[in-house]
Amino acid sequence: MTAEFSAAGSEDPRFREGRRITWVSVGVNIFLTAMQIVVGVIAHSQSLIADAMHTLSDIVADAFVLFANRRSATPADADHPYGHGRYETAASLVLGLLLVGTGVGILLAAAGRLQNLASVPPVGIAALWAALVTLAAKEGLFRYMLRVAQRLRSPMLVANAWHARADALSSLVVAAGIGGALLGFGFADALAAIVVGAMIVKVGGGFAWNALRELIDTGLSDEEVQAIRHTLACTPGIVDLHELRTRRMAHNALVDAHIRVDARISVSEGHRIAEAARRRVLAAHPQVLDVLVHVDPEDDSDTHVCTPLYLPEREELHRELCAALALSPADIDKAVFHYLGAGIEAEVFLSPAMVADATRLERLRQRVGGAAPVGRFSDVRLLCTIAPT
Repeated sequence: MTAEFSAAGSEDPRFREGRRITWVSVGVNIFLTAMQIVVGVIAHSQSLIADAMHTLSDIVADAFVLFANRRSATPADADHPYGHGRYETAASLVLGLLLVGTGVGILLAAAGRLQNLASVPPVGIAALWAALVTLAAKEGLFRYMLRVAQRLRSPMLVANAWHARADALSSLVVAAGIGGALLGFGFADALAAIVVGAMIVKVGGGFAWNALRELIDTGLSDEEVQAIRHTLACTPGIVDLHELRTRRMAHNALVDAHIRVDARISVSEGHRIAEAARRRVLAAHPQVLDVLVHVDPEDDSDTHVCTPLYLPEREELHRELCAALALSPADIDKAVFHYLGAGIEAEVFLSPAMVADATRLERLRQRVGGAAPVGRFSDVRLLCTIAPT
């Protein structure tokens, strides 16, 4: 219980603030739903009662946001090694679809009212005041939620804020309809509903489309990618950079890149350069959740379209090296191979016994002393090991 609260609540300000503004939205919606139902029944306003049902649906949406917000704050685990940020993306998609559904519902209702203007019942003045109070409360809730959501950079909370704006616009439709009915213009609210419904469909469609783009791993903007590329390229030890790829995950991003380093450095130094590049990106770009760096000795960005070159395994290569140099495996203390383009360079560390045999050592030096390659190898450098004392 304590561990769960610490992981999902007290240590994550985004979760804490997101939960707080969502609970504010729930409280406001409960109050407005009760008021609209009571006044709608007393003032005989069917549109106000319908708007109350719409507000009630927002409470369900808020409950879903609370669940998604809590799940997205859960730390990474074995099944979700990159965390649970996709819950926010899925919630943004669902809320976007809810906005589209709300807009379509308003459009259908408006079309029905236009066809049956004579059957619209008279409403009382209390319904207009209730609609205006609802409009003010929803607009204030929208501005408050949007300000917090933008500060937290949470697409899910931004979508929920715009859901509140959609409710404010639907309340504006109700207010206009009631006002028009009181003035004798029964068609006024239907026309306004068509305009507002189209706006809601557009906003909801935009949120759903952005969430869908994230779910299919759409990358960061060109400006963000170039900034990350510059950070990587400025890391000491990196010769150049290629195949930089990014993808969004809620308010975060995942990055993987291929970096080229000097082909003759050690594996440990290449790893150190890659780790330095990763740390620099994480420090300079807070939206990046993790960076996967692949180290290359050369630019392999076009190898997937070329016929792959056969590169033998180490055991086979070691046997070829012994045959080319007329050495036995015991004569070689260690061999370091560099796979470079179409050739392979070898650094051969001779055993103490081989170094002690002056005749064989001189013959070996004559064999590899020329500029011509030896067998498969473009270059062979002989190094002598020092016999232990």
